[in-house]
Amino acid sequence: MKVAIVTGVGGLVGAAAARAFSPIMDVVVGVDNDMRADFFGANASTRWSVEQLRGELANFRNVDADIRDISAMNALFGDFGANIAAVIHCAAQPSHDWAASDPFTDFTVNANGTLAILEATRTYCPAASFVFCSTNKVYGDRPNSLPLITVGQRYELAAEHEYAEYGIDESMSIDDSTHSIFGVSKAAADLLVQEYGRYFGMKTVAVRGGCLTGPGHSGAQLHGFLAHLMRCAATNQPYTIFGYDGLQVRDNLHAHDLAEAFLAIYAHPGSGRAYNIGGGRHSNCSMLEAIEMCESITGTKMAITYDDTARIGDHKWWISDTRAFSKDFGDWSPVYDVPAILEAIYVEGRSRWCE
Repeated sequence: MKVAIVTGVGGLVGAAAARAFSPIMDVVVGVDNDMRADFFGANASTRWSVEQLRGELANFRNVDADIRDISAMNALFGDFGANIAAVIHCAAQPSHDWAASDPFTDFTVNANGTLAILEATRTYCPAASFVFCSTNKVYGDRPNSLPLITVGQRYELAAEHEYAEYGIDESMSIDDSTHSIFGVSKAAADLLVQEYGRYFGMKTVAVRGGCLTGPGHSGAQLHGFLAHLMRCAATNQPYTIFGYDGLQVRDNLHAHDLAEAFLAIYAHPGSGRAYNIGGGRHSNCSMLEAIEMCESITGTKMAITYDDTARIGDHKWWISDTRAFSKDFGDWSPVYDVPAILEAIYVEGRSRWCE
């Protein structure tokens, strides 16, 4: 019997991972206790997503447990033992702003929770492929030191800059920068995942995502850029831009494309590696460009307000250089671009938002 354990299974990435691994596993066990609703309110609840997985995947089962609960994690992993072939760790507190309101909870979920999952894996299924959904926020605000120029409705790099053609690679230092409390807790988890690969010889890979998105995202103001933006556009809710005149650029990766990357890692597991992953030059936009696309798709003018205060540790410009990952994992590349992502969010989200 082959088992995949997916933490944060009700979330955007966890649900996509469960669907991706279901056809190649005998059992997919999702761990989710809907803390997203505690973080961001009822509109951000992931219970609908878990129920959807229950109805859709015959080999899926959910465990309502906190990843920080060492006894619960050991009991779960102990039940399946060496049958666990893959651990996809997606559970997290994902917001800069929320982290600052409760640093202890943020750190214990992101860092201690990751340690609990790593230790359970090392104890009960050390041969399993371990994939960690990290973040580009491990680099802190170092990308903001790049020499950006304004081109139309976005920031850009001059064509001669080393990152201009493909984006930012893994050589960028994570030191000497302002990370936000969230960035620190995720950096701690990222380093733990790498170290368990190097020190204990486990098959661990951390993928440092940019903006991860898609129809399965329960977007909220504090997290879930494109999903929250499209929801506001579709339901005539006001949207606030925080800082940088809306010129800030993000690459955006559909959760389906990320789940395909997880499958590639499972097929050819690495050990103690970390990779930048995202939409790259194929799928990126500025805030202003995203607003225009949402207005075009919904046919309505959005109510936009502006706040001069940028979020601490937020990036002015981020595009992931994914060449290292693609080289090591079968020429992986994203399929969805930003217009396709926004269209999918709108089409699949309208009925849920109306409810």
